Amino acid sequence: MSIQCCGAESLDHNGNDSRFRRVLWLALAINATMFVVEVIAGLAAGSVSLQADALNFLADAANYGISLGVVGMALRYRALAALLKGASMGLFGLWVIGATVWYAVNSVLHEASIMGAVGLAAFLANAAVLAMLWACREGDSNMRSI
Repeated sequence: MSIQCCGAESLDHNGNDSRFRRVLWLALAINATMFVVEVIAGLAAGSVSLQADALNFLADAANYGISLGVVGMALRYRALAALLKGASMGLFGLWVIGATVWYAVNSVLHEASIMGAVGLAAFLANAAVLAMLWACREGDSNMRSI
């Protein structure tokens, strides 16, 4: 028997479960907070890696927000939301490539101690969100895309 979202076996696969929504809200808050931390640290450290990871946290927070917005809607809207989330990740990837080239061409040096500390915090935040969401991985494309 597998563990279901938030310890319940009755998760509606359309996401109509208040515990699932609470988990999404908490994941959104963690990711939004880490986005702000990594933007500031990335700029302070001159690190495109931290800035790229900050964009990842922003994309994750936006994805959770979109998922919350379409919970309980018709399957068509949930599928469109999943497609939108995938396209946004692709756009962020293009930005990271551009920023990496810019930093390389301009020989910007980064601050390794800031990168290490913030990287560890980012790892812990991602691990916490993974632990919360792992049990909620069943359902339609919108829920699986989280």
